[in-house]
Amino acid sequence: MKFLYLTPLLFAASLSAQHPDLQGIWTNATLTPMERPAAAGGKATLTDAEAVEYEKKDIASAQAQDGASDGPIIAAAGSSGTGGYNILFLDRGSQLARVDGQKRTSLIVDPPDGKVPPGVAAQPGVRRPTVTRAGFDTIKGRPTSERCLLGFGSTSGPPMLPVLYNNNYQIVQTPDAVMILVEMVHDVRVIRINGAHPAPDVRFWLGDSIGKWEGDTLVVDTTNFSPEVNFRGSSANLHVIERFKRVDAGTILYRATIDDPTVFSKQWTMEFPFLATKGPVYEYACHEGNYAMTDILGGMHKQ
Repeated sequence: MKFLYLTPLLFAASLSAQHPDLQGIWTNATLTPMERPAAAGGKATLTDAEAVEYEKKDIASAQAQDGASDGPIIAAAGSSGTGGYNILFLDRGSQLARVDGQKRTSLIVDPPDGKVPPGVAAQPGVRRPTVTRAGFDTIKGRPTSERCLLGFGSTSGPPMLPVLYNNNYQIVQTPDAVMILVEMVHDVRVIRINGAHPAPDVRFWLGDSIGKWEGDTLVVDTTNFSPEVNFRGSSANLHVIERFKRVDAGTILYRATIDDPTVFSKQWTMEFPFLATKGPVYEYACHEGNYAMTDILGGMHKQ
């Protein structure tokens, strides 16, 4: 039996002859929030001059929270009233996301108002199914991010969202699969090209991702999420459709559509760039020397 060995350069050339090469190390760090803030004045995009002023104010606001016990960023980290990380730990980038030459004020592009659509419970005559979970006073009842199973804020996805820090990803691509290494918690997504989803009762932390090429775009369909995955209140019916398009040497345009008819009144879509960045992706030691879980549970059981 003969084996054909391709050097990395030859392999990349053979890959790109068929489909765009998505390989490399990327970051989606951005100051653009998921939902459009009031500070944007209802605008979906800003001029460069407007964006510079917005970015300065955002960065100044973050710096003003350094050492404080509360604030928007501290609240986002779940530390209201007790303080949070010093500013040096944050890595949200320094600019709003730029797409098609314009600075975006929200990751959400549909609905046009840049907001998550109302839940089905808000619709007259519609009742949302009751979602139950184990009590927070047990290890298995704590959120997956606290247990170092998934990164917080859906950084591992899908959808793969920017968070306060560690927004790096490494993509390795073959003709049959695409692997995405997520910096936070070192989660690994494996997207099988032209595969098929397993039976509905087979569930995964990151869902089951099947990819296909539509021209120069990798389209990824993900279902079969674990019941413990809770993306903004999602249910077992969560369905995420992602699109990865290499628009230039340093940019992948990422687009993710959220579909969960038992939770959201309609589908909604986010769009933002992944930018090439220098590696490597360093180790993320989530629970090494971390006493938080012991302290949280110990305090709860003493009440």
